[in-house]
Amino acid sequence: MSDLIDEVDARHKRENALGAFQVGDTVDVHVQIREGEKERVQIFTGTVIKVQGGNSIRATFTVRRIVAGEGVERTFPFHSPIILAVEVRRKGKVRRSKLLYLRDRIGKATRVKERRGDDPRLAAKAASSKAPAEEPAAEVADAPADEPDAAETEESSETAAGV
Repeated sequence: MSDLIDEVDARHKRENALGAFQVGDTVDVHVQIREGEKERVQIFTGTVIKVQGGNSIRATFTVRRIVAGEGVERTFPFHSPIILAVEVRRKGKVRRSKLLYLRDRIGKATRVKERRGDDPRLAAKAASSKAPAEEPAAEVADAPADEPDAAETEESSETAAGV
């Protein structure tokens, strides 16, 4: 009997991972919505307050956001075909596995501290800039030494802006 259950679970499991996110992260969940004949993608943005189910087919995660002063929570199955993608907007620093206490909080008290050092936007930027950075290096060697490099001025302006 368990072989049959394992076979059905394997058939319905998602082939590609949704993305690496944890409890406390602020995420964008891209959900496919069908309205009659039309299909569209709706983005639900909020804080992940709960992940449960482990690695099984029944694993879910719950995202909470505040809309017009009311708390709205949606629970998404990890392996649902209507979930197209999950993007991490901000990593959260938390010390609990479930943030259910956020339900009782109002306003600024619902904020979660940001986890520093592994910002997903900066990591993606760094990965994309590594490969093209080698080609302009040869051009920089040909330029006169007394002129500042354009790449250096961009980096210094980004550093000053706190990016």
